[in-house]
Amino acid sequence: MSEQPRPRLRHLGPNWYATVMGTAIVASAGAALPLHGPGLRGAYETVWALAALALLTVLAARAGHWARHRDQARRHLADPAVAPFYGCLAMALLAVGGATLSVGSGVIGERAALATDAVLWVSGTVIGLGAAAAIPYLMVTRHRIAPGDASPVWLLPVVAPMVSAALGPALVPHLPAGQWREAMVLGCYALFGLSLLATLVILPLLFARLVHHGPLPLALTPTLFLVLGPLGQSTTAVNNLADVAQGAVPAPYAQAMAGFAVLYGTPVMGFALLWLVLAAAMVVRAFRGGMGFAMTWWAFTFPVGTCVTGAAALARHTGLHALTWLAVALYVLLVAAWAVAGARTLAGVVSGRLLAAPRPAPAALASAMARTT
Repeated sequence: MSEQPRPRLRHLGPNWYATVMGTAIVASAGAALPLHGPGLRGAYETVWALAALALLTVLAARAGHWARHRDQARRHLADPAVAPFYGCLAMALLAVGGATLSVGSGVIGERAALATDAVLWVSGTVIGLGAAAAIPYLMVTRHRIAPGDASPVWLLPVVAPMVSAALGPALVPHLPAGQWREAMVLGCYALFGLSLLATLVILPLLFARLVHHGPLPLALTPTLFLVLGPLGQSTTAVNNLADVAQGAVPAPYAQAMAGFAVLYGTPVMGFALLWLVLAAAMVVRAFRGGMGFAMTWWAFTFPVGTCVTGAAALARHTGLHALTWLAVALYVLLVAAWAVAGARTLAGVVSGRLLAAPRPAPAALASAMARTT
């Protein structure tokens, strides 16, 4: 009986960090909405606690995976279908850190929440930068990728620095005035640019793959929602940076950042809504074709959550009620997706199906991407 957990850990891939990201964003996105009602704060705090517990659990399980099944862990890095999910580790750390400061401070106290967020932001940023460089390097030098293999999961490593850019501004007021704050603001802008330009390189490859090779395999169709991640997160980032720019950078630049937040965020949010409609249509098509549950369903959560925070930030800067209602509508979608994905994942863990060895499938790539085992 004592040996039972070991084979199960063997098939636990880095994609499991998506459960942490998807849970944490439910708490932080809810806190970003201008909604106040009885029980809402308590609900956000409960979800934050679940995200923190999930992070500790997955970190421990992944450490066990590397300790006991190093050969399989190395195969994951060598597999172009699995390696991009290593970007999820950085985003899980960042998401829980951000939610701790914005939501968890009421539970553990302001100082503890700030210290936790600072540690997780630094750790997540360093890991995210490493993944943003290492995974593309492996794709070029080690992986064997065919022209039709372009996938939305390629965005996962390069979008991690954008998450750092969006959550870093919350730490700016807690830094010493002067050089420290200015360095943090401009550093976050550098992370924003790094991720944005990398995303602009990948998106044309993805759309070309869809046009020339048709829809993704059924199990991978939910990953189309991953495109929303850099769109919503970049909108959130520029608006959050505009909030803290005053007093942190010279006045002309602070004013420019405020204008850029709206002038950049509005058209990008428009494109995000266009992509949301396209991705949703493809998912409906996949459901009609018999798509069942897979861990890829977690792609319905975190990317949508970034659009919630992006729309809420735009509403804050423009005063448009339409953007507030957009954020609320997207949040309802987020909560529904999280509830379904969470319930199905929990059932799969209890039954052992999600931790079992993958069954042979006609399309090896689809199997690996859907299960990452």
